[in-house]
This record gives sequence, C-alpha cells and structure tokens, in this order.
Amino acid sequence: MNTKSLLTVAALAAAAFSATAQAGEADYSSNVPQFQSQRTRAEVRTEARQAPVLNGEIGGVAIITPAPVASQVDRQAVRAETVHAVRAGQIAHGELS
Repeated sequence: MNTKSLLTVAALAAAAFSATAQAGEADYSSNVPQFQSQRTRAEVRTEARQAPVLNGEIGGVAIITPAPVASQVDRQAVRAETVHAVRAGQIAHGELS
C-alpha cells in the first residue's frame, strides 16, 4: 500500500508540474513602438555627407583636432633606433612584453 500511494503522489505531482510548465510563446512584438520614417535612406545619407565638420564645440562637447605633425625622421631611422633599444634592453619584447 505504501508503494501504491507513493506512486499516486508522484503521478499527481508530475501532472501538476507538467500543467504549470506549459507556457505560451513569448511574443514581445506588441511591446515594440512602431516608427515610420519621414525621410528616405538616400536623403539621410546625403544630409550626413553635407554636414559641416566643426572644430570647436558640438552640443557642449569640445572637439579637439590635433594639428598634423610632419616627422623629421624617416622609417629606416626609427626602425634602427627600435632595434638598438631592444638589444640594449630598454624595450620589452617577445613574451616579456
């Protein structure tokens, strides 16, 4: 009798849990606000291309454009200095870096 009542309780518990586990599909499309653009994609792209590039403030945020710096040293000289610094142990390299 004990086994029979245990199986009955287990069957009832399984039926109760299976009934609560069945949920409907999650459809959140009704929560998304609908938006209809007033301009075409081409109009927006054209406007973006024609936008002025400002060097100053945009919306209270300072835009700083550094002046281009012309290097006084050529690439081979920089490479030679780097090789010398690595050999002298001044720059970490390989797995040490």
